[in-house]
Amino acid sequence: MPLLTEYELVQVTLQTDQVRDIPCGTKGGVMINFEKIEVVNRLRKEYVYETLLNYGVHYDNTWIYDKIHHEINQFCSSHTLQQVYIDVFDQIDEKMKDALQGDCTRYTPGIEIISVRVTKPSIPDSIRRNYEQMEEERTKVLIAIERQKVVEKESETKKKIAISEAEKNATVSKIIMEQKLMEKDSARTQQEIEIQMYLAHQKSLADADFYRVMKEAEANKLKLTPEFLELKFIEAIADNTKIFFGDKVPNMVLDQRLLGNFLQNMSSKVYSDIGMGMPDV
Repeated sequence: MPLLTEYELVQVTLQTDQVRDIPCGTKGGVMINFEKIEVVNRLRKEYVYETLLNYGVHYDNTWIYDKIHHEINQFCSSHTLQQVYIDVFDQIDEKMKDALQGDCTRYTPGIEIISVRVTKPSIPDSIRRNYEQMEEERTKVLIAIERQKVVEKESETKKKIAISEAEKNATVSKIIMEQKLMEKDSARTQQEIEIQMYLAHQKSLADADFYRVMKEAEANKLKLTPEFLELKFIEAIADNTKIFFGDKVPNMVLDQRLLGNFLQNMSSKVYSDIGMGMPDV
């Protein structure tokens, strides 16, 4: 009805409430200020009437804006500046989200907290400079550590290269040594074969010479007859080109006959020794 009935537009899609300038004191008594905290939330459609009936159109003032102030102050009062500003700052978002959602679920189930984003708080300039110097020193330490890691990595790489080179040289040396040993073994084997061939050749020559000598001895034995000896004697006399004249000339033929008889007797003796009979003369 005009002038009696009122209506309000209520957003039931995702919305972001920005809570600004939240001062708080840390456990050590240092005052800091959170310039902005963003809360992404949504009011479920089925809980709109109940939520507005209980907390009005500006329900988010009670359960988001005021609640954020309360939770931030509670968090700061139980932590030191080092913890709030450095150590556990990355955990503040989740802690605020869990705290807001816990109370909303208990008292206003229609409000759903999607996420909370907390910006870095403002701290006194003197303390901030100390933290900046500390961060610079930490950065230098990190740079030194990284540089040391690089040096160690380079040293490790050089060591690996040296080990690889040494292993390669050792492998090459081993291969060369094995090749030299194989060459020496091959040369020794070849030398042994040549020695064996030479010994076999010399043995063959010795056997042939021995066979020749034995055959010549057998042939000479067969030739050793009185007739052959007398023939050789006559040939020797005939080959003598010198003739001596004098008182002893008649005796020369006699001496020769005596020598022939002596040789005949020796031949007879030889045939007797070898078990053969004297041939008829």
